Amino acid sequence: MTIRVLLVDDQTLLRSAFRVLVDSEPDMTVVGEAADGAEGVELARAEKPDVVLMDIRMPGMDGLAATRLISADPELARVRVVMLTTFEVDEYVVRSLRAGASGFLGKGAEPDELLNAIRIAAAGEALLSPVATKGLIAKFLAQGGPDEDAAEPYSDRLDALTVREREVLVLVAGGHSNDEIAERLAVSPLTVKTHVNRAMAKLGARDRAQLVVIAYESGLVRPRVD
Repeated sequence: MTIRVLLVDDQTLLRSAFRVLVDSEPDMTVVGEAADGAEGVELARAEKPDVVLMDIRMPGMDGLAATRLISADPELARVRVVMLTTFEVDEYVVRSLRAGASGFLGKGAEPDELLNAIRIAAAGEALLSPVATKGLIAKFLAQGGPDEDAAEPYSDRLDALTVREREVLVLVAGGHSNDEIAERLAVSPLTVKTHVNRAMAKLGARDRAQLVVIAYESGLVRPRVD
């Protein structure tokens, strides 16, 4: 199965480099390029890519606004957005995830990291770079709290989760893989995957990255104070 990738960045040379890299992989292909967020949204709706590599800072409509529009479109529910940022350790990390991104990656990442990020996002997994850890995300969520960009309260939806689904959600927010969760709970990885999928459906989460945000913003998981 070929992963269809859309490139959205205002730097022509950078887009060209990304295109060469992505098209060199047998399991990927670039289906379009855009120089700003508005054009990116249009192309996303036309091409319905599997993954969008989205720059955060662009003239006109920026990557955050474009990501919100893509995430809010029911017809683009399967589209995953990976945000590209020069500065990984700042408020853009959380704002990206709140906007609906599946994760983020620094522009200085190695080629293999970028390609791996695309594959991870296409598989529906959360992509959180080594520099900006889940602990950092928790810290920013705790400091910033809900804002105008935050989703509606999740309390009612959390009530719909079973005890086991809540338990799995807490472990997902802690950065554990399905295999690690399965070992902790003494169940199979397939069972864990089922609980994760049910939690995502009940909470309206696009992927694991959104589960992490929901877990912290809802107060189900509290940041550790070092």
